[in-house]
Amino acid sequence: MKVAVLNYTGSVGKTVAASHLLAPRMNGAQIFAVESTNETGADLGLNVDQLRGEHFGRLFRELLTREDAIVDVGASNIEDFLTHMMRYEDAHEEMSYFVLPVINTGKAQRETIKTVAALSELGVDPERVRILFNRVDSSVQDEFPSILAYAAKTGEVQASPYAAIYENEVFELLADQRTTIADVLADQTDYRALLRAADPEDHIRISHLSNRHALRALAKPVDRQMNAAFTALFS
Repeated sequence: MKVAVLNYTGSVGKTVAASHLLAPRMNGAQIFAVESTNETGADLGLNVDQLRGEHFGRLFRELLTREDAIVDVGASNIEDFLTHMMRYEDAHEEMSYFVLPVINTGKAQRETIKTVAALSELGVDPERVRILFNRVDSSVQDEFPSILAYAAKTGEVQASPYAAIYENEVFELLADQRTTIADVLADQTDYRALLRAADPEDHIRISHLSNRHALRALAKPVDRQMNAAFTALFS
């Protein structure tokens, strides 16, 4: 499977989607970050091939040789990315899906609809365009009425309310520690035992160990929720 993650607006969680939702569930897919200014999966310790939107030809040739890939398109590069994609006939067919993360602000929802329309103009099959609701507080139906109404009215995009990532402090903690949910869960260190054995005067070590244990406790339920979101996104 090859997935492009994109949106005309920034700060909607494209890198969170690529690094924490998609990468652990896509057979070790290579991440290509089409980005020049913002955070990418490389900032979380992932192996990322970074390029700019005008380098689409290089990206296109890379995709031809791969079974699985994630293309994280930054908002600063989406115009170039789509423009250069148009120059290669049916180049969009190389992507299995286009995933559009969106948060619950009016601007983000309007820009997401603009992105859907741009993909439709390129000739992308609506079945391959998927909405990922991000930073959901409690209810997709209550927080994203514009997107759901647009999807129902036009049929240009698939928008399952179950394809959702809920607001959680774990993502900020992961960014601060430059790591991913997958790496946190793969760490088998017994932090409880280390805390019990630690020198009570070593406050720096105690803080580090307790933070790692707390991060794992947060990551486990979020990982389960990500499994459900991934299934809903591509069902």
